[in-house]
Amino acid sequence: MTRRAAKSNILNRPEWANAIVRLRKRLNHNQVTFGEAFRCSPMAVSRWERGVSQPPSHIYLEMGNIAGDPLCWYFWGRAGLSKDDLLRVMPRLRERLRQVRMPHLEIVAAGSGKRKLEKDTALQLLAIPLLKTVAAAHGEEGDGEMYLHDAPIESMIAAPQDWCPNSSTTSCLRVRGNSMSPLIHDGYIVAVDSAQTSISQLNGKVVIAAHRDKGLTVSRLRQYDHTVVLQSENPNYESITLTGTKWKVVAKVLWWIGKAP
Repeated sequence: MTRRAAKSNILNRPEWANAIVRLRKRLNHNQVTFGEAFRCSPMAVSRWERGVSQPPSHIYLEMGNIAGDPLCWYFWGRAGLSKDDLLRVMPRLRERLRQVRMPHLEIVAAGSGKRKLEKDTALQLLAIPLLKTVAAAHGEEGDGEMYLHDAPIESMIAAPQDWCPNSSTTSCLRVRGNSMSPLIHDGYIVAVDSAQTSISQLNGKVVIAAHRDKGLTVSRLRQYDHTVVLQSENPNYESITLTGTKWKVVAKVLWWIGKAP
């Protein structure tokens, strides 16, 4: 490729492609090591940088996390986020941000792995993606996302980092139905860890299970010898026995939030 042709390609690239190139070069990565940081191939990086295809939203989140302030806002914006989104879920930060410069505010995007925090970091918060996905009560059909990392992102929720032991596999989703009441009510949001799926380690824990036909279900897992059961908190709902290959535990529920009545 001639120097003139290369210059023409750079001028014709979309801004998001130029931003990715700048980030890679600032990190002193080649396309191989840059791709490894996001678990992507060098070919995928090449396509991004040429403007052939855009990274998915969770990659943009990770890029923002690596880039730091102020470039992080550009990448988070490409993922559908803005400062207003984060401030809306963290209203207590509004006054603090007037006094503290952004480099002293550590906001880690879930899905990007853990970052080492500075000793003088003012706040240690995790920005967790709230997925456009619903886990249903017993007897109802939830969304059909067998793999939570494929679900689209609705918005973000901020939480203390120590609430999420595996930041790269933590996300939030909504609950529909009352089979888990009075523990988890209809409309609550649950934070889940999709890295914790071993049934032998989840006995007695609240989990998200997926069924090929019925979608996602939130329930408490119980194991009796060789029988695994999804048990509701509400006695008006029957338990579900996990048999065959149609059921799969996809995440452990870490915590939940909901509006007061």
